[in-house]
Amino acid sequence: MNRVATVAGREIPVSALDERESRLRASALAPSLPAPGSSEGRQLRRWLTQLLVADEVVRVAAAELGVTGEDAPAEADLLPDAAARMELGSIAAAALEQPLGRALFVRVTADVQVSDEEIGCYHARNPLRFARPVPGPGGWCTAPTVAPELDHVRSQITTHLLGSARRRAFRHWLDARRAELVHLTPGYEHPGDPRQPDHVHRH
Repeated sequence: MNRVATVAGREIPVSALDERESRLRASALAPSLPAPGSSEGRQLRRWLTQLLVADEVVRVAAAELGVTGEDAPAEADLLPDAAARMELGSIAAAALEQPLGRALFVRVTADVQVSDEEIGCYHARNPLRFARPVPGPGGWCTAPTVAPELDHVRSQITTHLLGSARRRAFRHWLDARRAELVHLTPGYEHPGDPRQPDHVHRH
């Protein structure tokens, strides 16, 4: 077959995967990539297929909802650190590299909220999470030992919890739309799919 998948009935050609792999192998990451044709190389192509179909799911959903990439937030606003990227997952995080994906994130997660109870419980579990370091001699700071009042850190906790909740909601939404719209061609399964021959656990 000349396609790696169909998304909402649209074929994703093998040539699109070849092009994406070629760009990756021409980048600074080239020395760390597996050899083409090896088991690991085939796994890399399966992974790139996941990114291609996620991009197409984003385009399809954005068209359905009338979303454009204009006025999209910066990537750092949605993924402020490595922990946020891990929380979102690498496929969804890659989808947010493009303005259209970030604009869709805003639309899909617009109704996500966190409750006062969640905020209070978080502070009770993590009383020093947003406490300011204590200034010490010589310009050094020491770790805080006194928890701030909830009202003093409420906005920071709210931002933290809301960001996490929105990332979780977007990941679940994207997973559901992929399951609904994507049909992978045999040989281009998810690299973690135990049914494909290169999914072998080695030590």
